Amino acid sequence: MEKKNYITEEERAKCQKVIEAFAELYEMADIVVVDVGRYGFVMLKYYVPPHGFEEDATFTDSVALFEELWQEWLNMKLYLIAKDTPMLEKGYKGVFESLSEEKQSELIGRKADFALRAGINL
Repeated sequence: MEKKNYITEEERAKCQKVIEAFAELYEMADIVVVDVGRYGFVMLKYYVPPHGFEEDATFTDSVALFEELWQEWLNMKLYLIAKDTPMLEKGYKGVFESLSEEKQSELIGRKADFALRAGINL
């Protein structure tokens, strides 16, 4: 039986750069991205002992991985801003809209920073 590769070596290298660009996210949240060889990369989220991770997703495309990690980073930042306040009840979108335009621009501007570090063209 022939073993099929689900990710090219070029995409593997690009995904690795994306993972490295979001290093700060892994310190903020229970999220890890693991190289699973010929299958690509798996994002594991929300570790709950003794069960393990609550969610997982497999990626073979660096742009899709980038977008998912970006959204996780943004959501985590919004959560940390609203934590322990009534603003959290508004959801991520509501929290974002409650911020000053300057703070919104600052957060959105970080996407370009991550893209530059990851080598992703937006």
